Amino acid sequence: MIGRVAGRIDYAAGDHVLIDVRGVGYLVYCSERTLRALPGAGEHVALYTDLLVRDDLMQLYGFPTLLEKEWHRLLMSVQGVGAKASLAILGALGPDGVGRAIALGDWNAVKAAKGIGPKTAQRVVNELKDKVPEVMAMGMAAAPQASPAPSAAAPDDDGEVIEAASAPAPKAARPRSDAQAEALSALTNLGYAPGEAAGAVAQAAGDDPQAETAAMIRAALKLLAPKG
Repeated sequence: MIGRVAGRIDYAAGDHVLIDVRGVGYLVYCSERTLRALPGAGEHVALYTDLLVRDDLMQLYGFPTLLEKEWHRLLMSVQGVGAKASLAILGALGPDGVGRAIALGDWNAVKAAKGIGPKTAQRVVNELKDKVPEVMAMGMAAAPQASPAPSAAAPDDDGEVIEAASAPAPKAARPRSDAQAEALSALTNLGYAPGEAAGAVAQAAGDDPQAETAAMIRAALKLLAPKG
């Protein structure tokens, strides 16, 4: 499985980009948001990729970060969400926006993506809400963005394909202060007021002083959830 593609952009179209990797052109489908952020033709780029294989089709989908690739994988696990719909959601909201909408139960934000109806949007929120803390923690641990890569970094390099790029290794247990800081940052990024986020994190830390980031985020979200 091809997990990452790095090379020079030959051209970009409405829903995909052709990346020249040592003379071989890889057609990579991307969200509108990702395509807008890519450099121009002739520039170097690197994208994490997911290969979709069906009886009648093989397509590569590209993502600038492992976080976005993980959201794509999770969105595709929801009934009624295929690759095209996943890219539409990511293109409309971005990976952080997807996490925020799901954590807050805001299926209307998901519905704003092209081609996504209310039932599908509600399924996305309901089926993925328990995944938010782990994905948010993964985003904090992930490596820097894969795209765009500075062209000056390899001026004579035609690019490379690296097989089966793996997700970051699980982090060792974090000190309590680090876990609280990361949880607080994640909650404020989701749109919670700093005061209420801090209160929820403090209570979660008091209940489980050794909790790691993902567990602390999950516990704080439960405390912040509307009652009744």
